[in-house]
Amino acid sequence: MRIALLTYSTKPRGGVVHTLALAEALSRAGAEVDVWTLGRGGDATFYRAVDPSVGVHAVPFPEQPGEDVGARIQRSIVVLRDAFRPDAYDIVHAQDCISANAALPCLRTIHHLDTFTTPELVACHERAVVDPVGRICVSESVAAEVKAGWGLQPTVIPNGVDAGRFARAAGPDGAAGRAAWHDRLGPYVLALGGIEPRKGSIDLLEAYALMRRRCADVRLVFAGGETLFDYRDYRAAFERRAAELSVDHEMLGVVDEGELASLVAGAAAMAFVSTKEGFGLAAMEALAAGVPVVARDLPVLREVFGDAVRFASEPMAMAGALAAVLSDPPDPQIGRDLAASYTWEAAARAHLDFYAAHLT
Repeated sequence: MRIALLTYSTKPRGGVVHTLALAEALSRAGAEVDVWTLGRGGDATFYRAVDPSVGVHAVPFPEQPGEDVGARIQRSIVVLRDAFRPDAYDIVHAQDCISANAALPCLRTIHHLDTFTTPELVACHERAVVDPVGRICVSESVAAEVKAGWGLQPTVIPNGVDAGRFARAAGPDGAAGRAAWHDRLGPYVLALGGIEPRKGSIDLLEAYALMRRRCADVRLVFAGGETLFDYRDYRAAFERRAAELSVDHEMLGVVDEGELASLVAGAAAMAFVSTKEGFGLAAMEALAAGVPVVARDLPVLREVFGDAVRFASEPMAMAGALAAVLSDPPDPQIGRDLAASYTWEAAARAHLDFYAAHLT
């Protein structure tokens, strides 16, 4: 079976991480897999090395200064569509609304649903839900949203987790990596995904300002943040509020893949307060490393994490939950066991069954 997986970026966003891990697992299961993407900013390949059994096609996508979000989305679709060759594959599977619009008719994974106001994004999002010939969601909660909104019933296939990698980073072999981060940052609460509305960054800032009254020596650290969207106004609001609260925080940007697991494993806690998620892969990786997680109280995160994390809905409660896990960390084995139960091998087998059903 020849499979094309499509994603919109070479950078380490959740859907891209998912795409590469799934591609490699499908290849190990015997499929022939290529990954297609847009090579933004001159990228010729992904943020990390990809198993050589997986083909990589990064379509050049030069930046155009001053281009607004709507125009960039439209150009992304056109550039990827013009380069992609669907006839070479038995299965075409897109992982986001941009690649789905470029590859229709195709299969689509709907990781989470968004609410857009830019007309081009609204249309892109709608077509990418309605027009695919088959749909996957990574959680029952998102599948229920799709059914409620469009009357469609996606197949649910949970994410896998590279639990072993994060467990090793938390063990003796990862001691030097963790120590390097501690030397640089001291004790820290970690948030992944950068400063943006969906990540609840300002809520976390407010929570941290409240929490530090009880845990004054713990730093707030943000990592990641690559995105197509223009969040300059939100980031400016974040920095204004940080100044008002006198919060000294660390912005690491995109962290090298070889250092990410030790950054996660070295955290005193992870704050995962997104307003929308499909599964919560970064939080699951933290649990694999034995790091306590405080998550926003969303149905999807209740479904995926159960009693393995602390939940909170607003900054005051988030502050209390963070202070609690820092002062009295929970038993990490519950989280480790949960993370280990989600494997990419199981995800690949379920995908192959899904693909086979669409070939008959």
